[in-house]
Amino acid sequence: MTLYWTTVESPVGPLLLTAEPDGALTSLSVPGQKNGRTLHASWRRDPGPFRAAEEQLGAYFAGELKEFRLELRAEGTAFRERVWAALDDVPYGATATYGEIAARIGASRVAVRAVGGAIGANPLLIVRPCHRVIGADGSMTGYAGGLERKTALLTLEGVL
Repeated sequence: MTLYWTTVESPVGPLLLTAEPDGALTSLSVPGQKNGRTLHASWRRDPGPFRAAEEQLGAYFAGELKEFRLELRAEGTAFRERVWAALDDVPYGATATYGEIAARIGASRVAVRAVGGAIGANPLLIVRPCHRVIGADGSMTGYAGGLERKTALLTLEGVL
């Protein structure tokens, strides 16, 4: 299957987006991202499948969009997919702790590290809001895109 890609400029740096032929977004990465995607020779550059994503990202960064309405198709283990789905329920302008995410998916307190690992493996930064997850003490804990970007996104959303 062909994977399509494009880049979109943003206030947090260039964004690398990938999608399947039907337009479902499969990843959104930033430069230097831990486990982020990098270009592959077999991918096809085509901005066409990304028009809605580019429009919605522009509106988000302009403070005009609070909820993305994009088809997302990230593949992971059943556990990771449950965690990622829980991220979608953390609203714009709010935060949740790793423990709260664990509770939302019915995982025990001892699973908080595994929840953190799943959040760190989120392939859809920004549109699947892992930046809204903070430490139990309110601290800005890890973010695959870097704490500076996490702070910028939470500031944009009025959390900080």
